[in-house]
Amino acid sequence: MLSGFIDIISVYYYHILIVIALYFFIMSLGNHYEMWRFTKGPEIFDGPLVSVLVPMRNEEKHAKRCLESLRNQLYKNYEILVLNDNSTDNTAVILDQIAKEDSRVKVFNGKPLPQDWYGKPFALHQLSSHATGDILLFTDADTVHKPASISWAVTNIQNLKADMISGYIGQIFLTFGEIVTVPLMFFLTGFIIPLFLNRFSKKHWFSAAIGQFIAIRHDVFKAIGGCEAFKKKISEDIYMSRLVKRNGYKTRFLNICEYVHCRMYDGYRSAIEGIGKNIFDFLGRSTLLQFIVTSIVFFFLFFPFPLLIYSIVTGSPWLKYIITVNILYTLTWLFMFLGQRLNWLYGFLWPLMFINFIYMGAWAWLRSITGKGFIWKDRKVN
Repeated sequence: MLSGFIDIISVYYYHILIVIALYFFIMSLGNHYEMWRFTKGPEIFDGPLVSVLVPMRNEEKHAKRCLESLRNQLYKNYEILVLNDNSTDNTAVILDQIAKEDSRVKVFNGKPLPQDWYGKPFALHQLSSHATGDILLFTDADTVHKPASISWAVTNIQNLKADMISGYIGQIFLTFGEIVTVPLMFFLTGFIIPLFLNRFSKKHWFSAAIGQFIAIRHDVFKAIGGCEAFKKKISEDIYMSRLVKRNGYKTRFLNICEYVHCRMYDGYRSAIEGIGKNIFDFLGRSTLLQFIVTSIVFFFLFFPFPLLIYSIVTGSPWLKYIITVNILYTLTWLFMFLGQRLNWLYGFLWPLMFINFIYMGAWAWLRSITGKGFIWKDRKVN
């Protein structure tokens, strides 16, 4: 009787695996095509004023490189607003020197962080209050911009008649730990959310954004309530895109990797802390939802790989099924890395990425429920 029950469970399990693997594979191709089809090259080099907003807290390693790339833009009509967010290193000295050299660069000193705000939303709030542009371009201090990045943003907002755009920028990995951690940020928009539905559906969960590069019309930003609408959110980029969509505006998720790149984290521990802190917040800080997602990732995304080894050794009658699933998962990740112009061989590391995701999720959940929170930019985030 027990063996019969196991056989029934196996039938359902392997067929569900095939469906998931096919869905991921189709979505990876479809989303890549969606971004490729609608991403426009830079065509507009003079147009509405763009306010580039760059929050910086202890960014002495990145400040000059980032701002030099932003100063060297082909687009004519823009300003660069930088917030020195109470830095304790040499960031302020570097910013002041650059501001003296270029009148387009305006530096503001950050106010003390209020208790009811998180650091980055408050930094963006302060910067946006000084912005005068028709378009706000939010970007991070560790990004490096090609000369056409601002032109690219204006071109895509205007040609696509979008109110907000974001997408994948080029990622740089220098350690193995970064390779098995940072690409997990591609997971949701890579092969779970059907990006084409973002063009048709009014549902906010089809929208997405990555805070490294977000361009939004200034009037739309004000209409959704500005940063006050997500002032205590760790995943402020996701919440911004959802608010834009929820209020009836048009968002697009595109491929920006040719025009902006960065190395997000300087090693495994930094990557774990940087990405891990967003997981529990993204799931609405729900322990039940965290458990469900973790279980799904383990049994349906990670487990097929060890199951493949077991099936080969034991000669399982389901071997063809599990081989098919592993091939589809591998191809899905290969196409993802190729689409981001990264080494396609990274695609074979997906089992390590998923087990790493489980570890990050458990770590983030534990830090959250115990009240330890996360230390980010020398600040505690609960």
